[in-house]
Amino acid sequence: MAKIPSAAVAASGLIGGYAAARFTRRRELGGVVLAAAGAWCAREWTRAAGPKGAAGLLTVYLAGFGGSHPLAKKVGAWPAVLGAAAVSAGASYAVADRRG
Repeated sequence: MAKIPSAAVAASGLIGGYAAARFTRRRELGGVVLAAAGAWCAREWTRAAGPKGAAGLLTVYLAGFGGSHPLAKKVGAWPAVLGAAAVSAGASYAVADRRG
């Protein structure tokens, strides 16, 4: 079975979490998507990059989520979410996926 890149899951968690919250109008559903993807990624990041690498990547993931909110006021919601997803995916690839 092919290994799923954690970069793809991290980006999907941020984009999917926002989409779920926006289109269902249930913010908690978006949080569930975000948390599920984050938990899966944290497990994979720990395996690939160790606890310190995983902590750093989880910080980037959560900072992307938090930072996209004020950024959305300046550039719009979708560009902010897509930017946060790109940064999180890039960091994940550089620290964890590239090694695999």
